[in-house]
Amino acid sequence: MDEMDDLPVCQSCGMPLEDDEMKGTNKDGSRSDDYCFYCFADGAFTRKMTLEEMIQSNIRFLDEWIRSTGIEMTEEEAIEQLREYLPTLKRWKS
Repeated sequence: MDEMDDLPVCQSCGMPLEDDEMKGTNKDGSRSDDYCFYCFADGAFTRKMTLEEMIQSNIRFLDEWIRSTGIEMTEEEAIEQLREYLPTLKRWKS
């Protein structure tokens, strides 16, 4: 099993929460165990967005993700995977 598989992920964008510095903040200033600092600050989401907008936001980082993981995929494949994966995260469950 890959080390990354054991890491918690942001329950909004799916980014691995590798350490406390990656975590967003709750209203009381404590670190959120659920969300990254890009998505969550002071107890609220940093941006109002739809699931589709989050998918498009994530796609901007596809090249960086490919470089860091070594996993090749097309933009279309990544979008398809995000459409399956992101709805399983807390922010997008309804």
